[in-house]
Amino acid sequence: MKVICLQGSARKKGNTAHVLGWVEEELTRLGHEVENIYLGNKNLNGCRGCAACKNKPDEVGCTQKDDIPEILGKMVNAQAVVFASPLYFWGVTAQLKAIIDRSYSLYTRYHEPNHASLVEGQRQALLVTGGGGWDNNAAEAFTAFSRIQKPHKAVLAGELYVGGCTTPAALGETEKGRAVEFAHKIIG
Repeated sequence: MKVICLQGSARKKGNTAHVLGWVEEELTRLGHEVENIYLGNKNLNGCRGCAACKNKPDEVGCTQKDDIPEILGKMVNAQAVVFASPLYFWGVTAQLKAIIDRSYSLYTRYHEPNHASLVEGQRQALLVTGGGGWDNNAAEAFTAFSRIQKPHKAVLAGELYVGGCTTPAALGETEKGRAVEFAHKIIG
């Protein structure tokens, strides 16, 4: 299985990268092809809401000339995508949010009988790290993420929140075990 991991952290070697590394190691160990795309050094613009993408329903039709069309193309060619981010103000980072917003170009005719998606059937998972607990903190990010599978016509394959993060060195075997379990959920 081809798995794309979108690492939305501003810190290339922070808590999110550390946990995602365990996920990627397990997926690779299980024989899957894994590509990590670090979003922190990419040129990522927000969605303009122009809907020009809807004129090209059989391809990634975004007209903006940044790095997102290439990333979306890789998503289309993957069987699974892991969206990974630290928690920023009850949501994912701006880098990852730009990808999610621009995924608007991956589907057409939402809420109509002939609704189509370039990622139909794809397994999508969310990994979030944060300093605090779940309640009144992380739950909102997971609620928002779970809603994108409907227009994507995708499968919500897994969710992992690792709270209480301080430094990557403080993450231990408990967190690693949860990351390995999450990897198994992603692939079904």
